[in-house]
Amino acid sequence: MALSVDLNSDMGEGFGAYRMGDDEAMLSIVSSANIACGMHAGDPDIMASTFAIARSKGVAVGAHPGFPDLWGFGRRNIPFSAGEIERLVAYQIGAAQALSIYAGHPITHVKAHGALGNLTQQDESVARAVNNAIKAVDPSLVCLTIALGHQERLAREMGLTCRSEIFADRAYTDEGFLVHRSQPGAVIHDAQAAAERVVRMVKNGAIETVTGRTIVTPVDSICVHSDTPSAVSIARTIRETLESQGIAIANFLR
Repeated sequence: MALSVDLNSDMGEGFGAYRMGDDEAMLSIVSSANIACGMHAGDPDIMASTFAIARSKGVAVGAHPGFPDLWGFGRRNIPFSAGEIERLVAYQIGAAQALSIYAGHPITHVKAHGALGNLTQQDESVARAVNNAIKAVDPSLVCLTIALGHQERLAREMGLTCRSEIFADRAYTDEGFLVHRSQPGAVIHDAQAAAERVVRMVKNGAIETVTGRTIVTPVDSICVHSDTPSAVSIARTIRETLESQGIAIANFLR
């Protein structure tokens, strides 16, 4: 059986007159997109437009809920209770469902953003809250989770469909966590280095850490962030390199 993997990116992360990243260019490269739902970024116009462009390019779409933190782009931890997190996530999934249907391209998955996403890997109560929201709103939605985390394990225990994600442009600690963005080398900007690393991780079914250690994990999807200066170049190089190695790019719903 031919090897294939999903390539995803977070998008629709502008607000009002502000834009972040070249979403249209990225949508010509990736096979799935995670659309901000108005809390850390995004607004009704940006959401509807991004869903429509994704539809025109045949790219699957999902909700990308985050903490209500426009100022910090959802990258700061906010101490909400588990119940509050459930309702925040349910609210954002609902917004994404409505506007994706409006655009004629319904969402198929949910991926938590930024600090919320990181907590789903490390904090069981947060992971359960996010999964509870997904299960309550629409249990048919796929949970796109950070590999090696609590959300991944709990999703399977709760009977939700789960797909495991690794990051093309982020460094990993030996514990399997993302290196904090404040640390040197946390974000990989060299397109070829990122592409070669991704090929190894997909072929080996394992992430590579900053010390060279490998940790075995399912690799269903690869995330390339759209908000870095070299995002489009990295995404294009990764896709071309994977395909040159006989690895097809296909949405994880295949």
